[in-house]
Amino acid sequence: MKTKLLKSVLGVSLAVAGLAAGAGTIVGSKHDFSTQAWTTNGQLCVACHAPHNTALGLTVLWNHTLSTATYTMYNNAFSSTINGTVAAAPAGVSKLCLSCHDGTVAVNSFGGATGAVSIAASANLGTNLTNDHPIGITYDAALVTADGALWPIATTANIGTGGTKTRAGTISSNLLYNGSIECASCHDVHNTFTVPFATAGTSGTTNKLVKISMVGSALCLTCHDK
Repeated sequence: MKTKLLKSVLGVSLAVAGLAAGAGTIVGSKHDFSTQAWTTNGQLCVACHAPHNTALGLTVLWNHTLSTATYTMYNNAFSSTINGTVAAAPAGVSKLCLSCHDGTVAVNSFGGATGAVSIAASANLGTNLTNDHPIGITYDAALVTADGALWPIATTANIGTGGTKTRAGTISSNLLYNGSIECASCHDVHNTFTVPFATAGTSGTTNKLVKISMVGSALCLTCHDK
């Protein structure tokens, strides 16, 4: 009986260790805050989400304080080569990402509390977004025609290929949010449909939560016809 119990416990331990090592789970990813001193009872999700009564009124039950910063967007005024329409300010899923990643709100400001832990400098995008890939840009047939070097939105864009979970789809279904390019077009915050580190083509100890491998610029070439 003890032997069977030991084997069972060992099997579960190994399974959890395996999950933490790759794509398919938030455990062990860059967004696993359960081991941080500021989290609540080692909870995994509480820094971003709450199950009940969030004050922000967002459908994802958002729990983290949103930024009130004013952003400088990568747009037509900044670049003469951009052909699309860019939003005047971040919105939707990108606004949620920037609630930590613009550096103006502490990462442990959630649940109504005001924290004091700043995001690491390497992950801090700041409020000047002109040196980052444009977000809030409408990706549609008009943009494809005007640009001349973008794939149509119906082009295949499978994500997570090579990981523990994959999802077949198109640019429209897998990379666009309300028809726009956003932070989550390239990154999967829950690490569900990301490529494993070994094939991500990035340096360091993480795959940067990218949905498509950077090897051979595959992620870039999914949209850009170069």
